[in-house]
Amino acid sequence: MYKILKLWIIGKLLLSIDINNYTLVDHLEIEFAQGTTAISGETGAGKSLVLDALAMALGGRADSGTIRHGQTRAEICAHFDLTQVGEARDWLLSQDFDGDGDCVLRRLYSVEGRSRGYINGQSCTMQQLQTLGEMLIDIHAQHEHQSLLRKETHRRLLDEYAGAQTLAAKVSKQFGEVRALQQTIAALQVSSADTSARIELLQFQIEELAHLDIQAGEFERLESEQRGLANAEQIIRDSRQLLALCEQDEQSNIRDSLNRGLSILAAMAHRPEALDSVEEMLRSSLIQVEEAAREIEASLDGFNLDPERLTQVNERLSAMFQLARKHRVKPSELRAKATDLAGELDGLQGGDKNLQGLGEQLQECSEAYLTAAKKLAASRSKAAKKMAVEINRQLHSLAMPGADFTVAQTAYGEGEWRASGLNEIEFVISTNPGQPHKALQKIASGGELSRVSLAIQVVAAQHSNIPTLVFDEVDVGIGGATADVVGRLLKSLGAAGQVISVTHQPQVAAHAHHHYVAEKVIASGNTASLMSALEPAQRADELARMLGGAEVTEQTLLHAQEMLELAKKSL
Repeated sequence: MYKILKLWIIGKLLLSIDINNYTLVDHLEIEFAQGTTAISGETGAGKSLVLDALAMALGGRADSGTIRHGQTRAEICAHFDLTQVGEARDWLLSQDFDGDGDCVLRRLYSVEGRSRGYINGQSCTMQQLQTLGEMLIDIHAQHEHQSLLRKETHRRLLDEYAGAQTLAAKVSKQFGEVRALQQTIAALQVSSADTSARIELLQFQIEELAHLDIQAGEFERLESEQRGLANAEQIIRDSRQLLALCEQDEQSNIRDSLNRGLSILAAMAHRPEALDSVEEMLRSSLIQVEEAAREIEASLDGFNLDPERLTQVNERLSAMFQLARKHRVKPSELRAKATDLAGELDGLQGGDKNLQGLGEQLQECSEAYLTAAKKLAASRSKAAKKMAVEINRQLHSLAMPGADFTVAQTAYGEGEWRASGLNEIEFVISTNPGQPHKALQKIASGGELSRVSLAIQVVAAQHSNIPTLVFDEVDVGIGGATADVVGRLLKSLGAAGQVISVTHQPQVAAHAHHHYVAEKVIASGNTASLMSALEPAQRADELARMLGGAEVTEQTLLHAQEMLELAKKSL
C-alpha cells in the first residue's frame, strides 16, 4: 500500500487519509489535492471523519469510543508529501526515521485502550507524532478565538509573522541561563555565613586524619597481622605437632614410614610390574613431605610471640575504628574520606573566587540576553505595524470598516526581564471610530469576535510555513457578502498550499477548488458515514441544498450555478 500511495502523492497530493473501523466507517479513503477543499454536509460526520480522525493520527488522545461497533480496533493513516517541507524532512532524519519526500503517519488503537503509533512503518511515541504533526498541519477551529484571548498566543503569532521564532527561542534560553546563575549566586551568598564554621571543622578533620597517616592497604595488613599475633601460641603449638608428624617424631612419622615402604619395595623379590608405579608415588610423596617440613620449620623460625607488637597493632586498629565510626565509613575507606574532605575544603576556600567568576559570567550572559532581547523587540515592533495593517484590511473586507486593530507593546519595568523578552505583547482593537482600543475579550459582540478571530487567523496562516491548513467552521455566524469574502480569503490561501475547510456556508464552498460532502446513510438497519468527492456537475446541487435546505427549487439551483460561475472569475 505504501508504494502505491507514494505514486498518488508525488505531484498531486499534500495529504490523504485512510480510515478503518472508525465511527460508522468500515473503510474510507480521502485524497485532498493542493488548493482549497470545502467539506459540507452533516457537521458531525464531516468533523469526525476529517478533523477528529486526523487529530488522532497526529498523536492526539485516542478515544476507544470512536471504534466502529462490533470491531476490536481502528486504524488511521495520514499520508503527506514532504517534497517542499524541508523542516519536516530534516526532523525525520534527526530522529532516524526513513523519509525521502513523503511520509506516512499511522495510528492503531483498540477497545482495551492500547495505542501504537508509526512513522513510515517505524514505531514511534505519541510525542514524536505530535511534534511532526505541528510541522505539517495547522488546525484553526471555530473556537480558536478562545486561545486568541491569551497574550501568549498574541506573542507567538507576532513572532511567526516576523519570522522571529528562532530569535525568540534564543532569548528564552539566555533568560534561563541568567536566572540559573542568579539563583546559584544567591544560594552561595546565603550560605556564606555558615562557610567559616564549616571550613574550621574540615581543617580539624583533615588534620586528624593526616596525623593518623593511614597508608594504602594498611588496615587489611594490620587485621591479618593482628589475627596472627593474637593466636601465636596456638599456631606455634599446632605447627610443632605438624612438624613432628612429618619427620621429627622418634616413634613414628610420615617420612620414616615412606622410607620403610620404599625399602620394602626395593628388597621385594619378583616384584610385580603393577608395583612399579607405587614406588614412584611413594618417592613423590616423600619429596612433598620433606618440602612441607621445611616450610613448617621456616614458619616457626620467623614466628615469635610478641605481646608488645600485638598491643601496638591493637591500638592502631582501635584508632582507625574510632575515626571510621566518627565519619560513618568503613576503616578501609578513611583514605578516600580524607580526599573528599580536602576537596570540599578547597571548594569552600575558593568560594570568593567562585562568586567572582560567577558574577563575571552573569554579566556576560546578561549582556547577551539584553542584546538579543532588544533585537527581538525591534523585530516585533516592525512586524507589529505591518501585521496590524494586514489584519485591518481583512477586517474591512469582513464588514468591519470602522475597526482598528493594533498590537500593543508595553515595556516591562526596570530589571523585570522575562523569558519572552522586554515587552508585553497584546492584540487590542477599537470596533468603532472614536472609541478607545480594548483587549479582544472585551469585544461585546460574539459575531465581531468571530470576524476578528478569522481575520487574525487568515493573516497568520499567510505567514505560516505549515503546508496544510485546516479551518473548522470558522465562518460560523457569518453570512451573505461577508461569507463570500471568507471564501475568497480561503481560496487565496489555497493557491499557495493546501486548505481544508469544514463549512456550512455555500458562499465559502463555492470558492473552493474541490468540494467534498459528508453524510450519514442508513441501509439494512445500519448507519454509515460517507465522504464523497463532488464532480463539477454535482457541486451546484450541493450548493443549492446548502442554500435552500430540504427543498431545492429550480431558482435555488440557478442561484447555486451562478455562485459557482462568479467564484471561478474571482482570484
